[in-house]
Amino acid sequence: MGISIPLVVAVSFLHIFAFVLAIGAEKRRSTGKVVPDEYDERTYCAYDSDASTAYGMAAFAVVLVSHTLVNGVTRCLCFGKGLTGGGRGARCCAVSSFVVSWLSFVVAEICLIAGSARNAYHTKYVGYYAKKDLESCASLRKGVFATAAAMLLISMVASLLYYWSYTRTDTGGWVKHQNEGVRMAEYGPDKSEFGNSRA
Repeated sequence: MGISIPLVVAVSFLHIFAFVLAIGAEKRRSTGKVVPDEYDERTYCAYDSDASTAYGMAAFAVVLVSHTLVNGVTRCLCFGKGLTGGGRGARCCAVSSFVVSWLSFVVAEICLIAGSARNAYHTKYVGYYAKKDLESCASLRKGVFATAAAMLLISMVASLLYYWSYTRTDTGGWVKHQNEGVRMAEYGPDKSEFGNSRA
């Protein structure tokens, strides 16, 4: 199995795009201010924007597609013919990078979905439905989307390393059997079909 350049480009692009979206979500976190209700004496929080939720959910979907591409081609390391060549070092690299890519992917997705949900909760629910006597407005804690962005970079590097290692070890049996065929040197104008004796 050889390295597919289009796959490497696609995975890199999708991870970087998700990283940019996660940074955008961190920068556009909803902030609110306490304002009085025009109909009663209570106050509520008026939040400025819900763009962070949209960016976070978009990053979640993009990195999910990217991770699915890599694991679909490599059959998630658990299915298919397995790692048969490349030496112990290449196999250890493939397994360890596979684990790191999955861990960083899961952490990034959790941060993205949790940050998006919490940001939407503050903006939609607290901003419009939970009217009470407020003194300050809650907002999503700093660093949630930034953590997701860092995990996305780690996931990209680990996924590409895993794919590269996998292509070096998943030979599909070709290396093992490529020299077991008929040798072409046995045939020629001076050699018969069944041996080296002249006709």
